[in-house]
Amino acid sequence: MDLKLKNKTVFVSGSSKGIGFETAKLFLEEGATVIINGRTEESVKNALKKLNTPKVSGIAADFIEDKQIDELIKKLSDIDILVNNVGIFRGKNFYDETDKDWKDHIQVNLLGGVKLSKHFLPRMIKKNWGRIIFVSSECATLVPGDLLSYSVSKASVNVFSSGLAKLTKGTNVTVNTIIPGSTLSEGSKTFLEETAKRENKTIEEVESNFFKDVRPSSLLGRFAKVEEVASTIVYISSPLASATNGASVRVDGGSMGSVF
Repeated sequence: MDLKLKNKTVFVSGSSKGIGFETAKLFLEEGATVIINGRTEESVKNALKKLNTPKVSGIAADFIEDKQIDELIKKLSDIDILVNNVGIFRGKNFYDETDKDWKDHIQVNLLGGVKLSKHFLPRMIKKNWGRIIFVSSECATLVPGDLLSYSVSKASVNVFSSGLAKLTKGTNVTVNTIIPGSTLSEGSKTFLEETAKRENKTIEEVESNFFKDVRPSSLLGRFAKVEEVASTIVYISSPLASATNGASVRVDGGSMGSVF
């Protein structure tokens, strides 16, 4: 299927690995020009080497530092599609979470995307075409007790994205949220490997136990592949999804359970 993304310019934050990297890769396969982002010059360089095409470039910026986001915006040219994917994840007991944990989750997971959207949305509306995608999490609804600040930051993303979409009424610009469930990112792979080693179990046993004990509501019963999430992001970013606006699109394997 031709998603009609040829020659569209895309920026994907947090795209040196994981869902973001796979999203950048799929955009490139569809003929788009892509700008990737990672926290460090080294991470960006390594990702560019893997992608290995003249249609991709990269900008290093750590979203925990507001000044680095400002510098990133200065370096970005006009774009057609903004994918706010960057995020941090710190699992801690509520009583162990510090003020910094709360501020960092909000800063990276929410405010970076707010700032980028404020810069690029007026430009998209002026040319009457554009896409803004926010990558949230099932934790915004399921809210694990050891991920409170993370879950609050992702719930805030859902609310902001829904409200921002209302500013696009009557235009060919859309704003949507993608809600992944448990996904086999590098962090998840490390979790499975370390747990398997610590408990003297196979990775398959650890994964099975995770979905039995931690995510029993999942219908998928396994970690989603990063490409399963990325393909949804790329489709919702395409002209073919022009009637989808202000939506929260789940790629959660059925874990959230509710009808609406």
